[in-house]
Amino acid sequence: MTDEDLIDSEMEDMEPIQLARANDVLPIEIHLLPVASRPFFPGQAVPLMMNAEHWAPTIRAVADTDHKILGVVLVDSETSEEATTINFRRIGTACRVHRIHQQDGHLQVLVECLQRFSVADWVNPQTPFCARVAYLPEPEGPPNAEVKAYAMAVINTIKELLPLNPLYVEELRMFLDRFGPDDPSHLADFAASLTTSTKQQLQEVLEILPLLQRMEKVLVLLNNELELARAQQKIRRTVEEKMHKQQREFFLREQLKAIQKELGIAKDDRTAEIDKFRARLEKLTLTEQAGKRVEEELEKMGMLETGSPEYAVTRNYLDWITLLPWGLHSADKLNLKRARRVLDRDHYGLEDVKGRILEFLAVGIHKGEIAGSIILLVGPPGVGKTSIGHSIADALGRRFFRFSVGGIRDEAEIKGHRRTYIGAMPGKFLQAIKDTGTANPVIMLDEIDKIGASYHGDPASALLEVLDPEQNADFLDHYLDLRFDLSKVLFVCTANQLDSIPGPLLDRMEVIKLSGYIAEEKLQIARKYLLPRQIDRAGLGKGAIKLDVRTLRALIEGYARDAGVRRLEKQLGKIVRKVAVRMLEGEETPITVNEPDLKGYLGSPVFRDERKLSGPGVVTGLAWTSMGGATLSIEAARTHSFARGFKLTGQLGDVMKESAEIAYGYLVSHAKLFGADPAFFEKSFIHVHVPAGATPKDGPSAGVTITSALLSLALDQPVRRIAMTGEITLTGEVFPVGGIREKLIAARRAGIREIILPEDNRGDFEEVPEHVRKGLLVHFASQYADVLPFLFKAG
Repeated sequence: MTDEDLIDSEMEDMEPIQLARANDVLPIEIHLLPVASRPFFPGQAVPLMMNAEHWAPTIRAVADTDHKILGVVLVDSETSEEATTINFRRIGTACRVHRIHQQDGHLQVLVECLQRFSVADWVNPQTPFCARVAYLPEPEGPPNAEVKAYAMAVINTIKELLPLNPLYVEELRMFLDRFGPDDPSHLADFAASLTTSTKQQLQEVLEILPLLQRMEKVLVLLNNELELARAQQKIRRTVEEKMHKQQREFFLREQLKAIQKELGIAKDDRTAEIDKFRARLEKLTLTEQAGKRVEEELEKMGMLETGSPEYAVTRNYLDWITLLPWGLHSADKLNLKRARRVLDRDHYGLEDVKGRILEFLAVGIHKGEIAGSIILLVGPPGVGKTSIGHSIADALGRRFFRFSVGGIRDEAEIKGHRRTYIGAMPGKFLQAIKDTGTANPVIMLDEIDKIGASYHGDPASALLEVLDPEQNADFLDHYLDLRFDLSKVLFVCTANQLDSIPGPLLDRMEVIKLSGYIAEEKLQIARKYLLPRQIDRAGLGKGAIKLDVRTLRALIEGYARDAGVRRLEKQLGKIVRKVAVRMLEGEETPITVNEPDLKGYLGSPVFRDERKLSGPGVVTGLAWTSMGGATLSIEAARTHSFARGFKLTGQLGDVMKESAEIAYGYLVSHAKLFGADPAFFEKSFIHVHVPAGATPKDGPSAGVTITSALLSLALDQPVRRIAMTGEITLTGEVFPVGGIREKLIAARRAGIREIILPEDNRGDFEEVPEHVRKGLLVHFASQYADVLPFLFKAG
């Protein structure tokens, strides 16, 4: 027979629960059961739930006794199973065990709490705990007036608690079945057991023997419980009021909708949305595929609940489809004279660029439409690429939309997100089409040379479908999942350089190069466009400031020498702002700014005249940078004659280093041919330096220049004031280079009027505008021997 069977058999004949009798004789030595949750008070009948495996020996030991008395004591440990004798509190409650039931590894024990006791001595300090105890009798005799007053206060507080918590009603009924309201001791214990106070607070009540002090403590706990119950009731009432209000408003709203629907006054949200979409569709010419998809989505929307997530997704999808301008095209203004007038109005100079754009427009006029073209404007920053796109749109009378693709790394920006994603939306191109409201706008893709790639995909490859005239008539956006015709869109792209644009993408574009401005062009741009615009932005009158031509030229040469005019406009803005301050300080207008005043307005000049380096081994070369053309003074020097060698400095790239080595190799092998002593290179360590060492430089254009510098050093003859560019080979051939216009502009800026170019660049030179070529003496060389006659002074 198991322990559980034995316990059940021993407890079957136990007497039913009875009230404690005053003449009960309680044993001195009893088993103790620790409880960790809260103490028990005399007068209670409490069900206990305990772990059968751990406490079965204790319950069996109690069941073996005649008196069936068990001591229940609060412990300070987290659980009763962890309790040791040091965790037991000093005072507990003696209980008679009445019923035991075991189920699922737990013992359910009903105990009747009888009387307080204090632990006097431990008989068994291990499980099952057993101790010798001293009982603490309840006060006898009739209560005095003060105790009665406290008893009435306790009863009145309990009455206030009853409406706030219905559970108190049943517990009060059970108490009255056992005791009367004139039993203050049990009343105090019962009131304490009603509260949700902490176990430490309840144990304090259990340990207070003087009745008056105990009732004072209980009354404090009851009042705390009353305040807590009132706060809970208030919170519950507030929540219920809000719920009732919302429910009432919901029912009233539904009734209003039903009434309006019956009277035909208004429609419900779903019907109103569907009618709005159908009204939009009447103005559009959808493709067969798109029309079929729209009808399917409208039918689905009619069956969905308005509060469902699927309804919101479908509604947003239909909203996008019906907002796109299917079949809506603006009429082009195919007038070449008007286009020429708009371009001349907005831009000074750039005659070659304007000519290319007018040629492009003329072809469209002959065809009757302008479509299927991608223009790529390439040039340094600040030369007016973006504003030319605006002018093209204005000349055609089309809507204009610009967005920068620089730094885009996710192809979803181009082709849209799939509708499976939260927050999905179409790509930039369909957003542009929606914003412009026509299917044939001018869309400008700025900074296309700075587009990126990442693990999200390659946006440059995604652009191929958009920009290819053979494919974009059926452009498929991932979000829309419908074919949309982009063939009527005129795409204008801008870039600072061509190197970083993928070949397949560049192949689809018509490249128009914008070079930098020469000083005279900048002067006219500043007078006609930049200065008036800055004066207008500052809110000054037209005659508030005067800058003469000499001052503007000094401003351009000293503070804005780069290829574009953006820096020039910033410097003019700085001058205008300082003039505005002087006007507010009372100075009379017009305020004249002269050349000597520039330092006070703008500080020291940013650019200074390039040092005219001279002497044997010093030659001026021409270079191209992303900011336009530049001149480079290349220096060659013999550092010592202890050993033969060759050294390069100036932060040169790999290609430029190879070009210098080729120049050195070619000249060493042909020194005698050019009149130099071959023994010079046998005994010389030569150092070649390209100044501005902080600036990275690369490219083959300096080959001819480095060769000339080495020859000048070997012959010990200075080179004339002449600039040159060209790639050199080991056999002395001079190969063509790029950026001829920019290099010619850089030579003019440096005051150099004689230039040597590769013979193969003669065609590029002839395409340079006449005003740039004017006054320049250009020699062409196909071999390095052709360069030699122009290097040194005659005689």
